[in-house]
Amino acid sequence: MSEFEIYCEHKPSPAKLDVLGVEDWSVWKKEPSTFPWRYDRAETCYVMRGRFQVTPSGGTPMTFGRGDLITFPAGLECTWEIFEPVEKHYRFD
Repeated sequence: MSEFEIYCEHKPSPAKLDVLGVEDWSVWKKEPSTFPWRYDRAETCYVMRGRFQVTPSGGTPMTFGRGDLITFPAGLECTWEIFEPVEKHYRFD
């Protein structure tokens, strides 16, 4: 298992989202684009709309979309490719 593994839970329960306080997290929106990114801190996010692919440096692409609860680890270097406009709640741990 890589120390930079991305974790994704598809369609977590509304109760779990409530306990995490997702509705109170900041919101990030982005139009279709491709860009490099590095996570200085771990980020947890919940995708409200859109579809995108994240490819870790030297790793396998992962595709995400509406209803995904994702954790990106600190130190992850990757490339984002947004296929459909994205809107997500996020927080840094």
